[in-house]
Amino acid sequence: MLSGAVEMVPSCRLHSNLPVAHRAKGKQTHQRRRAHCTVSQPKNQSQDNRTTAVNQLKVAASLIAAHQSACLGPARASEAVGSLAEASATLPIALGGGAAIAALSAALIATDPQKRRTAQTATAGGSEKDSVKSYFDGTGFERWNRIYGSTDDVNKVQLDIRTGHQQTVDKVLNWFDEEGGVKGTSICDAGCGTGSLSLPLALRGGAVSASDISSSMANEAQRRYEQAVSSGEPPAATPPTFSATDLESISGSFHTVVCLDVMIHYPQDKANGMIKHLASLAEDRLIISFAPKTLAYSILKRIGELFPGPSKATRAYLHAEADVEAALQQAGFKVTKREMTATSFYFSRLLEAKQT
Repeated sequence: MLSGAVEMVPSCRLHSNLPVAHRAKGKQTHQRRRAHCTVSQPKNQSQDNRTTAVNQLKVAASLIAAHQSACLGPARASEAVGSLAEASATLPIALGGGAAIAALSAALIATDPQKRRTAQTATAGGSEKDSVKSYFDGTGFERWNRIYGSTDDVNKVQLDIRTGHQQTVDKVLNWFDEEGGVKGTSICDAGCGTGSLSLPLALRGGAVSASDISSSMANEAQRRYEQAVSSGEPPAATPPTFSATDLESISGSFHTVVCLDVMIHYPQDKANGMIKHLASLAEDRLIISFAPKTLAYSILKRIGELFPGPSKATRAYLHAEADVEAALQQAGFKVTKREMTATSFYFSRLLEAKQT
């Protein structure tokens, strides 16, 4: 049973349950009641809808708390659920259990907002790729430029995502360090964003070719590199290049190809094609990250879709690790290293695969 549930009863229904003798007080009184019913019904309908959303949120929070408790400990679980409540307009959260959780959590996943997704793609001309490009050249750029920057103009959720993304970048840098560093190594950073990985790789001596589907992102990465050099960082021996290029159009040959946090924007069939193309560019290894498909993460994703903001209206796809690894194997690569980054709102599986 869900605790703290509030049953919302429309005022029309309350009026209809009054005794006949009490209701029959004349035509004028009856008309006033009918008018009250007509006016109050839309308001109460809205309350019913809000109550439904709250109850869905309670169920999802329960499962996420269980997952976080198992992976991160009770303290982190409590923190995650608290942050979730704050991020969802401070709606009340109560933990429940039993069959209600199983049934409603399944419904939460099943009611995926496909209409909103279809409308977004149609606005961009019906192309998945064009939809992503349009988003990251518009409101998406404004949002993610803040998240991937150093500004304090971010909320608690965005700050958590910034922290998680940086942890993934640091893990990739550590992998390079474990193999002797990046000096003189040719590296392709596919989907470079604002340069979170490209810049440190270039400043450490790597020969970096970075690209992003969004010209706004690629230009910002270029600006940040130039700003770093003008602020005193020694310029890279081989200056990095930044171009506005979609992933499928990247050409060349590189010792290492990296693609972080890009596949979340594409369904599995598209991701498989991306992995195949990236593998064709890599001489030695391919490093990719993706949002893993699990029950808890699927529910967390749906929570975000229950409360979409105008700057968050992009699609997100989770991928089963087995499917990603199968695509790598078909491209002739074998997974050699695995890492997982999990904060309260950022979840990313990181794989290194080498040519077999």
